[in-house]
Amino acid sequence: MEKFPVDAPKRRVIKTLELLGFKIVREKEHISMLRENPDGSKTPLTMPNHPKLKASTLRTICAQAGISRKEFLTAYKKT
Repeated sequence: MEKFPVDAPKRRVIKTLELLGFKIVREKEHISMLRENPDGSKTPLTMPNHPKLKASTLRTICAQAGISRKEFLTAYKKT
């Protein structure tokens, strides 16, 4: 199984999440993102506003947002 990137740049992670349908709502100490689903529900996501994100943080972000590892890594490679 492929692993999450170690020390992923924040900008690339944000671009990846935007490819998956999330939009930035607020950016201060943490970055709040939101995705509107086809059924009308909304999926919130909060991540720390650090220059680089560790693999364990990415795993937590994906679990919180309901994104599979494979789905994230496929989008990450496109950025």
